Amino acid sequence: MTTTETPTPAVKKERWTHQWKELHTEVITSGLCTGCAGCVISCPHDVIGYEHEPGAYQPFHLEEELGPDDCVHGQKGCTSCTRACPRFRMWEPEADRHLHAREREPDEMAGIYSDILLTRASEDFVYETGQDGGLVSAILIWCLENDVIDGALTSGVESLPDGSPGWKAHPMVASNREEVLNGAGSRYTYSANTMAYGEAREKGLDRLALVGMSCQTSVAPVMWHRKIGKVSKPIKLNIGLLCSKSFDDALFDELFEVKYGLKRDNIAKMNIKGVFQIWTKDGGYHEINLKECHAWTRTGCLHCPDFAAEHADISTGGIGNETDWTLTIIRTELGRAVIDAMVADGVIETRPGDDDPAAIALLHRLAQKSRERWPEWAQGAARVGIPAKSRG
Repeated sequence: MTTTETPTPAVKKERWTHQWKELHTEVITSGLCTGCAGCVISCPHDVIGYEHEPGAYQPFHLEEELGPDDCVHGQKGCTSCTRACPRFRMWEPEADRHLHAREREPDEMAGIYSDILLTRASEDFVYETGQDGGLVSAILIWCLENDVIDGALTSGVESLPDGSPGWKAHPMVASNREEVLNGAGSRYTYSANTMAYGEAREKGLDRLALVGMSCQTSVAPVMWHRKIGKVSKPIKLNIGLLCSKSFDDALFDELFEVKYGLKRDNIAKMNIKGVFQIWTKDGGYHEINLKECHAWTRTGCLHCPDFAAEHADISTGGIGNETDWTLTIIRTELGRAVIDAMVADGVIETRPGDDDPAAIALLHRLAQKSRERWPEWAQGAARVGIPAKSRG
């Protein structure tokens, strides 16, 4: 005698209907918006604006018919903006599942990864021009020269009247070695590098690397998971920058110059190693307590829970004691393949991450500290793993 089991009916996936109206309420005006501009580049109707200026860095609706908090196209069924937003609803577990086929565990405060290394560029000029170990510049140059990508969405700086580089960051497309090195270094002010997407497409570039802060590097996997369509397809490689916050551009004029006499056109290099380090063109070196800079923290960073750029293929940053090496977090198979190929070609050097235990400890400490900023009223996945004593 045989029995026939009744098949379990398939669960029908809920149709995605969320549009600008929900995005405006839940993200943009709630304080969760980081200014990543994912919604801007994804809008097929070009009705989302973005002001890349100090005190702004947030999307806004351009059409007047339904006011700033609703969208005619959204009312008709367009959902691109919410599909692209890496702070809307279940953004973290969705990106995790897309990249790793699982969600992070409570003890994975810095996100899911397979390895941590210390790396630096082998070529002296790339090493000296780039930040810390020059890894990001080395990756972009190698990928361009080996036909992995044909362009990179990254950041550059304004030119001063004398033709020398200034310190106001702006999105740019780099498609060769010279352009990559022109954009090398850290500014610590915000650049929504995704905004260079349109320029890249106009140039016919369709295999892109995105270099961005943590909020920006979550854009592509969120788009992929939510099946936004063709806008996400050109982004082939995702390089994330460890980031606890960025500062408003007014920091230069209102603090560095007014209090310390450090004019931006005399600044040669900057870094953050527990303090704000500034090297000047006249050979000077200055340290400024980070607490003095807090007043210029960009609004979009106040609730960001992601220090470790958890949804990149490769996450990088200059933290820890090994100041001439880049802490490198390998997260995906693609990230591993790129690093391994670069090592085989001799363009980067690597050491085990355990050679700098202070850097790894700091990574996890800063990752937890950032997660504690995520509001309890928001979707709770980003707070998973925060110790009870930190939950307020």
